[in-house]
Amino acid sequence: MASVHEVLTRLESKARPGQLKGMARYGMATERRLGVSVPDMRKIAKDLGRNHELAIELWKTKIPEAMIVAAMIDEPEKLTEKQMDDWVKDINSWDVCDQVCMNLFENTPLAWKKILEWSKGEEEFVRRTAFSLIACLAWHDKKAEDERFIELLPIIRRGATDERNFVKKAVNWALRNTGKKNRNLNRAAIKAAKQIELVGSKTARWIASDAIRELESSSVQRRLRK
Repeated sequence: MASVHEVLTRLESKARPGQLKGMARYGMATERRLGVSVPDMRKIAKDLGRNHELAIELWKTKIPEAMIVAAMIDEPEKLTEKQMDDWVKDINSWDVCDQVCMNLFENTPLAWKKILEWSKGEEEFVRRTAFSLIACLAWHDKKAEDERFIELLPIIRRGATDERNFVKKAVNWALRNTGKKNRNLNRAAIKAAKQIELVGSKTARWIASDAIRELESSSVQRRLRK
């Protein structure tokens, strides 16, 4: 098994510190960040293969790129609720949040339960993780029944008044991805968006109008008809 030191050495060899300012402009936390691209992280993760123990140790470094690689190599079947709760509390950047959701959390049946819990959390990135997870499941889960996503729409409506930037963008993403999954969910998401639009919050209006614009667009409607 590769050691944490060996993985960090590989990450450091791909580091581009000059990219950190640009990353900060996109809202990524740059503390301890090396400046490694996602394709390079994916290559390293592919070479490492699945390894739960190594993933746990990489996460402990609190280096964003090492945390993302940890999510890429961890074994979903070994995830526990405690690990998920511990990890989500450590997240402090939207890209780490989204990479963890799409590479690891969405692949465990526990995801649906944690969405309900985390959507009630007070911390910005705990709550963002809940809505990013909805977006990722809507995007990738081909087996889930429509009803599971319809049951999440009230949670999206409640989250639509959260003015924090990283939460509201994830709520919008969750609503849009749900509505792009199929024609039935498209209708349900548009209906939910129109309800959100009436809430009277500036944030809710932005989330709703942006989602409606995309979900009613000719390109999305054309794709769903096919």
